[in-house]
Amino acid sequence: MNKIIQNTLFYIVVFCVTYFIYIYPVEILNELLLNEQVNRRSSFYYTIIISILIIFYFRSYTSLKPLKIFIYEGMGIGFISFWIVTIAIIIDGIFNINSYYLGLLSLFFILILSIISFYFGSKIFIKNINIKSNKIKSDVSFVFMSDVHMGSNSIKHLNKIILQLKNKSYDFLLIGGDLIDSSSFNLSNLKIIKENISCPIYFVTGNHEYYLKDSNTKIKEINNYGINHICNNNIEVNNINLIGIDDNISKSQQIEIIKDKYSKEKFNLTLIHKPSIWDQVHKECDLMLSGHTHNGQIFPFNFFVRMQFKFKYGLYDSNNSKLYVSSGSGTWGPKMRLGTFNEIILIHLSK
Repeated sequence: MNKIIQNTLFYIVVFCVTYFIYIYPVEILNELLLNEQVNRRSSFYYTIIISILIIFYFRSYTSLKPLKIFIYEGMGIGFISFWIVTIAIIIDGIFNINSYYLGLLSLFFILILSIISFYFGSKIFIKNINIKSNKIKSDVSFVFMSDVHMGSNSIKHLNKIILQLKNKSYDFLLIGGDLIDSSSFNLSNLKIIKENISCPIYFVTGNHEYYLKDSNTKIKEINNYGINHICNNNIEVNNINLIGIDDNISKSQQIEIIKDKYSKEKFNLTLIHKPSIWDQVHKECDLMLSGHTHNGQIFPFNFFVRMQFKFKYGLYDSNNSKLYVSSGSGTWGPKMRLGTFNEIILIHLSK
């Protein structure tokens, strides 16, 4: 019974999102530019058709590239369009402006903001963070990246990341989940990480790894490419107590593992995908590294992310404990960013 309710809610959500992202902006632009009244029956049929395509894409693990482009990039452009045409309607209701010119202005902003979003969605920036602690015996530098989303992103994106790291000096690399988000992604492509990065690499899962077909098998296979999966355990790396927490266990289990693996004498570095439990474990974490939020990826989605996550992006500090939430090294869905950036974090720990 619960499964039926969940599926029903899922289909309703997909239908509503499809209408407001893919159909509604086109309706409003037609009204403004062509002065055409909305045909509700046609809109309903188009919404049904696109909803079926979206559900088919995500439920069938298909890798059809034209369908993927239509769904993902249409999602990003549609999200930007939704806000622009909604603002246009409000302006049209308040001021006496020619609807045709208002429609042209809306199209202009949709085009410009979409181009800007695609541009920043293709770029990757390096961010340096310096952290001092009495628990550090000798200086350590390492790379943190999260939400690479191989599948949504191509092997070209992974090559860009490796190129950014080529001339950097660091002792190890941490991957904070959502490395892979598509069953169609060929894991053998990860060999370029092993071939180009000589230092130890450590990894925890995010939510997207568990959406994959045969997810448990694929997660185990990641180890074959020089990427060490720390599965709810801790290891010592450069005199640091590294605690790795996977995303498929409850918050209470995550908290219990962190408290159990905590070392009073060593610097405790926790790698976990979501920044949801820092408040409960900050006394056991000298530094927690997370991702997942993408900092909203496309403005103004940032505000909705902030409603769900208290810590959505950046460096936070509480009683000598620090949390860094990354905006991610890749995009999910549309290869677009507006007001946010793909980032790789280079962290320097010193006494």
